[in-house]
Amino acid sequence: MLDIQDNVRGRVWLPGTPDFDAARRPWNLAVEQPVAAVVEAADADDVAALVRHARATGFAIATQPNGHGATGRTGGTVLLRTRRLDTIEVDPVARRARVGAGVSSGRLQAAAAPHGLTGLPGSSPVVSVTGVALGGGLSWFGRKHGWVADSVTAFDVVDAGGRPRHVTADTEPDLFWALRGGGGDFAIVTALEIALHPAPTLYGGRTLWTAEHAPAVADAYRRITATAPDELTVWFDLLHFPGAPPMVAVDATYLGAEDEARDLLSPLDGLPAPLSDSRKVMPVTELGSITAEPTDPSAGLSHAELLTTLDDAAVGALLESPIAPLLSVQVRHLGGAFAAPSDSPHGPLTEPYALYLFGLPTDPAAVVAKRRALAGSLPTSGRKPFTFLDPEETVADAFGPEALARLRDIKRRHDPDGVFRANFPTGG
Repeated sequence: MLDIQDNVRGRVWLPGTPDFDAARRPWNLAVEQPVAAVVEAADADDVAALVRHARATGFAIATQPNGHGATGRTGGTVLLRTRRLDTIEVDPVARRARVGAGVSSGRLQAAAAPHGLTGLPGSSPVVSVTGVALGGGLSWFGRKHGWVADSVTAFDVVDAGGRPRHVTADTEPDLFWALRGGGGDFAIVTALEIALHPAPTLYGGRTLWTAEHAPAVADAYRRITATAPDELTVWFDLLHFPGAPPMVAVDATYLGAEDEARDLLSPLDGLPAPLSDSRKVMPVTELGSITAEPTDPSAGLSHAELLTTLDDAAVGALLESPIAPLLSVQVRHLGGAFAAPSDSPHGPLTEPYALYLFGLPTDPAAVVAKRRALAGSLPTSGRKPFTFLDPEETVADAFGPEALARLRDIKRRHDPDGVFRANFPTGG
């Protein structure tokens, strides 16, 4: 393995060399990520050279642009960083973009916005478009346009033999299906082509109250989501940040005019005066400001579930006790295009809401106990989106038996020697 530097043009870090620990660091600093070496590929040809070297010498490759979704299942691997594969090409007429594997969601938004177009961004602008698509991808605009993966039209990959390939539904239907939400265990994606969507006007922001108003806010949230059009996405948040009192928030985006959005969100107007209200007409490049998630690596413990209902009993369970030691409890409205047919490993999201729990690892046992108790008190479906899996879970927590069997068959056929090791390996 010491001869890696002789086979690639990109930068290589080995144990004991300066900055090795920083180079192997995942985004979530609570995850320990052991690796035998780190390679930052110069370009797609460099990726192919690394794969050929791996195949010849018998090591496995774990691929991450910047470490989101890391689980620590990387022992003995070479960690491949793809952040230098950062080209973006936008075709505004075809409403399509070709993006390198290192391109972040925020950069795609910045490239699409001048044309009145948008990708399918989530709450964070710093995650890679490719990483999100490989995990299926839940977007602010998913109720209108479905999974992020549903908008992918082609992948440029390096296969387990070190050969570049252009993968579409016509050329490689099985591999195309697996890559659109089944993870990165089948090939290394160097770029993808993705459909863009019209966004002539966007309204959104966060409204924040003290936690004493949580029951009233929850009631308004349920009334809004009961009749929300697909263009409207609304999230409900219970928040308890260090040094601040408990709070409750509603986050919203609407692909349409401000007056329409305000009418749809009018149940919030009858609530007590909020602590703050950032709702406004905004460019699609400012979506990350709504939840203001950290844009630098940090430590955290997360867990997600899908809710089958948000009835009185479920709301009562959510609000029964303070959320501490969790920092946030978030309920995301799904439905719309999420529930439509999807030729992807996960298939349609028929559950109406997603639950996302997050805490700091200052007392991991207490955080895990709280999230287990809260999730156990709610009506969950027993599965969850791949992109929301926590490091202790496996692909079996995301996919049904039939889809999982198909994914494992594709893995055996396309990577029989295990050259690739995803954050969540297809084998478990």
